[in-house]
Amino acid sequence: MYLPALRLSDTLRGVKEEFSPLDPPNVRMYVCGPTVYDVAHIGHARPAVFFDVVRSYMERLGYRVSLVTNVTDIDDKIIKRANEEGVSFREVAERYEREYFEAMSMLGVSLPTVVPRATDYIDDMIRVVEGLIERGHAYATERGDVYFDVSTFPEYGKLSKVRVEELVAGARVEPGEGKRSPEDFALWKAAAPGEPSWPSPWGPGRPGWHIECSAMILRLLGPQIDIHGGGQDLVFPHHENEIAQMEAYTGKSPFVRYWMHVGLVTVKGEKMAKSLKNYFAVKVAAEEFGAEALRAFLLSAHYRSPLEFSPEAVRAAGSRLESWQSALMRAEAYLRESGPSHSLSSEDLELREKILSARAAFFDAMSDDFDTPKALAALDAISAAASKVTSESLAPNVAAEAVAALRDLMGVLGFEVVPGAASAELERVVNLLVQVRSELRRRKIWDLADTIRSRLGELGIRLEDRGEETVWWIEG
Repeated sequence: MYLPALRLSDTLRGVKEEFSPLDPPNVRMYVCGPTVYDVAHIGHARPAVFFDVVRSYMERLGYRVSLVTNVTDIDDKIIKRANEEGVSFREVAERYEREYFEAMSMLGVSLPTVVPRATDYIDDMIRVVEGLIERGHAYATERGDVYFDVSTFPEYGKLSKVRVEELVAGARVEPGEGKRSPEDFALWKAAAPGEPSWPSPWGPGRPGWHIECSAMILRLLGPQIDIHGGGQDLVFPHHENEIAQMEAYTGKSPFVRYWMHVGLVTVKGEKMAKSLKNYFAVKVAAEEFGAEALRAFLLSAHYRSPLEFSPEAVRAAGSRLESWQSALMRAEAYLRESGPSHSLSSEDLELREKILSARAAFFDAMSDDFDTPKALAALDAISAAASKVTSESLAPNVAAEAVAALRDLMGVLGFEVVPGAASAELERVVNLLVQVRSELRRRKIWDLADTIRSRLGELGIRLEDRGEETVWWIEG
């Protein structure tokens, strides 16, 4: 089928335009990953789920996507947690890295192509910092810190639209800090007592946060990439600083073709954050609401908009997902019980057209800057059509169209779709039990008939009585 050209919004330029990768059909994409010092919450999950869908959809369009998502495994918060627990920073980082990827796996997020850890790229970071000093964009202080000199990069602020004059106003350099100007940012931090450190030309120390991503991108993807993503809270200063140090180091612009930023998850209008104690851990939420319901909730608003969290909203998303799954399973059961259609009525043809239109609307929505709310609405329409076919015993060929569409599009969004066909042995056994139950109902032996239905339900096999006929399907 025809697939519409993908259009993306770019944070830097503020425009939406047709996607054009640097080296088609290859797509180089980098998404900022977790700082691993505590459990993953729903705010962390939103960008992970969204960019998982971006990758899936791009691959559906025929692109070959290389996705790199980093792990920041050295940071003030990690060091603080390690000191509080009396363990090494590596023990803390490894524990919460494992926890993060377990949580994302529960939500159906596939592993990135590469997952680099910051501490494995210290030598790369030092080379970049040395290069920035040589090019006159950075300077070392007497105590061994290295700062990026923002005054040497006239385009600073082009992503966030922050003006350097606004940063300087009211700011000051702390005594002994060694910065030339308040807006300069750290590339390398001199070692502090009791903190982990690595040798460098400026003395023992550790990298600044922003230099990590630049060094890993250079090594794994090159000096220019197609997409750089992350949460909206990373626009400034993190991504702004990445642009400055990368373009100053390589001399190549633009460093990123398309900047994509995901809106924050909010609770009563405030950002979900550990510091505000208003967060919901992913594993806890998945246990309470269901992992797939949580994924559906995270895709229910456009990625650039904020998403307000509430238990009611997640449950509503779960009910919506269940309606798709139920329609799919019922339609497949109907197909199994019916033969092919040899002719289509005007009602059949009208319903088939609705399914095809909704399928096209799904791809139009996804190709229009990943408009997932409209894509989910298309699934609603296909699900309603599938339910109408089965409830009104319309043409099985139309049911087949709905089944194919639901399976395909739910898969694109990363929802688990159980195998449609039962094994021949299972089908024979269930059909026998259904016949026995029908005979019990005919004889009005209701208790035993209900027991068969209940026990099959415990095995994930759903029965639905339609007058004297009974159809069955395997629930997801």
